[in-house]
Amino acid sequence: MITTEHIQTAQEFLDKADRYFSEGDELQGSEKMWGAAAHAVMAVAQQRGWNFGDHRSLKVAVRRLADELDDPFLETAFGVAEKFHANFYHKFMQDYEFERDRPAVRLFVQRLHSLMASE
Repeated sequence: MITTEHIQTAQEFLDKADRYFSEGDELQGSEKMWGAAAHAVMAVAQQRGWNFGDHRSLKVAVRRLADELDDPFLETAFGVAEKFHANFYHKFMQDYEFERDRPAVRLFVQRLHSLMASE
């Protein structure tokens, strides 16, 4: 996948997550939220020549970006995305968490997309 395809996939996953949540399918919505964040990180990492082939590499890439940009929100929001990923497997999130936490992942994806556009 090329960089622009990762960004496009991230946006498609955000849109799909919204549909799943509106239909009451929190598990699929959760996994799409994670997928959106992961693909946004893959895009930035690929653009910068960083490894992005596994979960740990994505986490390292986010830490590098947060340090480089002096933006701790990036790590926090990625942690929220990881929470959605875990929810897909363990179904532990409460209804209020879906509404509270989704905007952080959406903003994370938007920030990474704008970061790529500015470079």
